[in-house]
Amino acid sequence: MALMLLRRVCTVSLRDLSPRVLSVSSASTSQSFLSPPLLSLASAPCRRNVSFNIQDHEDFTERVINSQLPVLIDFHAQWCGPCKILGPRLEKAVAKQKGRVAMAKVDIDEHTDLAIEYGVSAVPTVIAMRGGDVIDQFVGIKDEDQLDSFVNKLIGP
Repeated sequence: MALMLLRRVCTVSLRDLSPRVLSVSSASTSQSFLSPPLLSLASAPCRRNVSFNIQDHEDFTERVINSQLPVLIDFHAQWCGPCKILGPRLEKAVAKQKGRVAMAKVDIDEHTDLAIEYGVSAVPTVIAMRGGDVIDQFVGIKDEDQLDSFVNKLIGP
């Protein structure tokens, strides 16, 4: 259980890790989520997950526009059947790149402002961005070979 918590902490965000210790207190007990051996692991570097959900416009600016890595932006919706097919394919294509590209997931129902700003009129829409500039985009489903080609074009030579 503690290892799953540590794994979740590492994949959520490195900036969430700090010297503070998360704890639960009640009138009779106080318990740390991470035991001392795991606290040392929490302070060790962990690989940041290259796929993440956008929380708000500020998060988008920080993690996509200002990203050092090229970023695929997956504009999707929970109710969209094709999005449910494309999402795992995109994650697989990004994972093959071993950290050379990141993937941001934007739920258009939660972030209508971003969808409007980037001209999203149908889902799924995928936008490739590098250095804050839109490089390419597509709408609809693509097969694995087409996605690999799209990602490779974003990464460049």
